[in-house]
Amino acid sequence: MSLSLFLPLFLILILIGMPIFFAMLAAPGGMLLLLNMDRDLPLLFRNIYNGIDSFPLMAIPFFMLAGELMNRGGITLSLVNFSQSLLGHIRGGLAHVNIMTSMLFAGLSGSAVADTSALGSMLIPAMEKNGYKRKFAAAITAASSVIGPIIPPSGIMIIYAYTMEVSVASLFAAGILPGVLVGLSLMAVTSLMAKRYDFPIASKKATWGERGQAAKSAVLPMLTPVIILGGILGGVFTPTEASAVAVAYALILSLFVTRTLTFKELPAIFNKAAMASAVVLLLVGAAIAFKTVVSLSYVATDLAEWVLSLSTSVLILLFLINLLLFVVGMFLDAGPAIIILGPILGPVFVQMGIDPIHFAIIMSVNLTVGLATPPMGLVLFVASSVSGEKVETISRAILPFLAVEILVIFLITFIPEISLTVPRILGLMN
Repeated sequence: MSLSLFLPLFLILILIGMPIFFAMLAAPGGMLLLLNMDRDLPLLFRNIYNGIDSFPLMAIPFFMLAGELMNRGGITLSLVNFSQSLLGHIRGGLAHVNIMTSMLFAGLSGSAVADTSALGSMLIPAMEKNGYKRKFAAAITAASSVIGPIIPPSGIMIIYAYTMEVSVASLFAAGILPGVLVGLSLMAVTSLMAKRYDFPIASKKATWGERGQAAKSAVLPMLTPVIILGGILGGVFTPTEASAVAVAYALILSLFVTRTLTFKELPAIFNKAAMASAVVLLLVGAAIAFKTVVSLSYVATDLAEWVLSLSTSVLILLFLINLLLFVVGMFLDAGPAIIILGPILGPVFVQMGIDPIHFAIIMSVNLTVGLATPPMGLVLFVASSVSGEKVETISRAILPFLAVEILVIFLITFIPEISLTVPRILGLMN
């Protein structure tokens, strides 16, 4: 019996419904016991703590807290109003507003789940009232929410950078154009659907004065990613310190500038952000422990040899890896998938001449889209909870948007300049 059998055991445990955190410990732990490798068990569980005890990972709870403060402080509403002033008058206006607001909100939270929850609670009822079917409103909310972890700041890119020892600043910069491309592609599909199905017009065309007023209320929140990226790229603070600055900025903005938040509301906000962060960090710890057993079992080496044996063409291998990542994304959350597969796949493709930042974006975008992919996409369940529609119904409605997102993934894969242009302009890479 081989230790590598823990991988199929892990998949079986997930398929029968065991929570991912426990499956990531039970599968390798069970195989270590069966193979009388008890001496390695303490290493497995010690690495749960070691995986969490990291200064760079502190950025994740801080960015989550910043997004929660922005959301609860009513700042999300200002982004919606700004988007509507620009796009509300065109056919399918609220659907376009949903997508554009997701692009703007991405710069605040970096979380697809936060995007779906915050925007869905506002825009799904508004779209239904405006004449859209609820399943479509839920589908466009889920599809556009995947922009959240692509445009910086991004929690999964922080995890990738921590795991693979690449620059967070480079990854953040590399995610800008792919995130914008996903948003524009979703808008293109929405425009085609709006003409075919005669989507409603949300409002009359706003005057430039009304647009200016909407922009005035949205400009301070939209400065958040500028402050974060500007501070990191200017060497003023590290990415982890930038996340703390984002929290301080969100607090000052919500408590003293817009005055949409009170001190009494802070404990509940801190509690919610802490609970969400705990889930992510526990998964990171379990994934680091899981990765330890991957190393002991030589699965990474065997898989690398197998991948290289499939073809000598880098393009064909990239195509096949995209298919693999897409399937993985259907069943496994992006964070754990990156920590498990990154150390296995990353070195193989870097050795073949693929830029490590480029491969990081390929992997991050692909697994992020997986968050909205049936049957296990996390944001589908969040959208279902917010809208009251069944996951199966939303899954059917989201298919046209998933199709265009898959197309964007292949564009990012085979046109490296989409990912690498901004980091090069900013002098983050050669």
